[in-house]
Amino acid sequence: MTDTIFALATPAGRGAVAIIRISGPDTAQVLERIGAGGVKPRLASVRNIKHDGRLVDQALILRFVGPNSYTGEDSAELHLHGGRAVIEAASLALITHGLRPAEAGEFTRRAFQNGRMDLAQAEAVADLIDAETEAQKAQALGQLDGELSQTYAGFRRDLLKALSLVEAEIDFPDEEVPDNLARTAGPVLDQLMADLNAALADSDRGRRVREGYRIVLIGETNAGKSSLFNALTAREAAIVTPIAGTTRDVLDADIMIGGYAVTLSDTAGLRDSDDVVEAEGIRRARARAEGADLRLWVRSPSQTAIDDPAAQFAKADDLQVLNKADLGALAPVEGMQHLTVSTQTGQGLAELHDWIAARLARDLSGADFPAVTRERHRRRLVEALSAVEAGRRALDIAPEMAGDDLRRAADSLSRVTGAIGVEDILGEVFSSFCIGK
Repeated sequence: MTDTIFALATPAGRGAVAIIRISGPDTAQVLERIGAGGVKPRLASVRNIKHDGRLVDQALILRFVGPNSYTGEDSAELHLHGGRAVIEAASLALITHGLRPAEAGEFTRRAFQNGRMDLAQAEAVADLIDAETEAQKAQALGQLDGELSQTYAGFRRDLLKALSLVEAEIDFPDEEVPDNLARTAGPVLDQLMADLNAALADSDRGRRVREGYRIVLIGETNAGKSSLFNALTAREAAIVTPIAGTTRDVLDADIMIGGYAVTLSDTAGLRDSDDVVEAEGIRRARARAEGADLRLWVRSPSQTAIDDPAAQFAKADDLQVLNKADLGALAPVEGMQHLTVSTQTGQGLAELHDWIAARLARDLSGADFPAVTRERHRRRLVEALSAVEAGRRALDIAPEMAGDDLRRAADSLSRVTGAIGVEDILGEVFSSFCIGK
């Protein structure tokens, strides 16, 4: 990291203010060369930015001296007027003086490499930028504040406690240590396995908050799925006609319910079809139904549950939506919750919205911070649990083998925060970042 980088940190295009960030060892010299010298650290100063003797803009300059900066390096911000010509002229001036445009996530990557944050906190920066709901913001801020890192540090402390007991028996067999010292690590490992299993059982919660809760409408053709989809999204997102099989593909809409992000999917009506296009839509509908967090089984008075192909996908914890109440009554299938609605009259739609909001709160809220917010974390937890289980089995037989397993588990947990073995995962973590962060 010997070069100095820059990037536009505000959205591209016309705006009142544009901010260009700079970070690297040549920050102070570059500021001097473009007419922004003599700026005191952490004190906003107005300077005339120049290039080739011509005025680029009158800008507000902020300078930070490493290691007390976001990246841990000498850095600065140029607060310019937001015209495209100003931004391009300022960027050209910086390139002329040897700076290079930053890559995606490079500022935060430097912050990690300079010890300003760990990998889990770095991921939280990207999540906070992408947050669209209060729940996503709260989760990202908690992770940025170190709550996820503290959870993994706790797992690792318990693991190292057990490992120290095993190592003591292996390394000091002739010293005055208690007999079968390694076996005393058993209760510690039992509790750790319980904690890791609990974290994995809760792993979907963090993913659902971050990526969106997946709700899929399923049912036969002409059950009124598309009309319900339009009612829940509050817009004419799906085409609605009396013709069976109008919807032939999965139609997604990102909405917010109860402060949580939801991806709502309308699907093709489930039936046997010789039409190649419709058959492909039905295949996609089945796949989407299987992977949903919640299925709304939409039924209408003209259809019987026993003949409805959607019945095989509906789970006991899903919801039956007895649609088209204005056309007649419909008996619910026993063993499942149900609500009666009519998209034509509006009957039951508010109750349906409230039911979904309550379901989201039940599934996504929790007293504890989720130990998994990304697939990367889940994979590491699975690896760690497998290694701890192997170590527990070997504890009474071969403490040396148990020690190897526990060290492997510690390595997996450390990779979440980047304490060790980070080079092979840096690209995975920072590739999703925006330029300028």
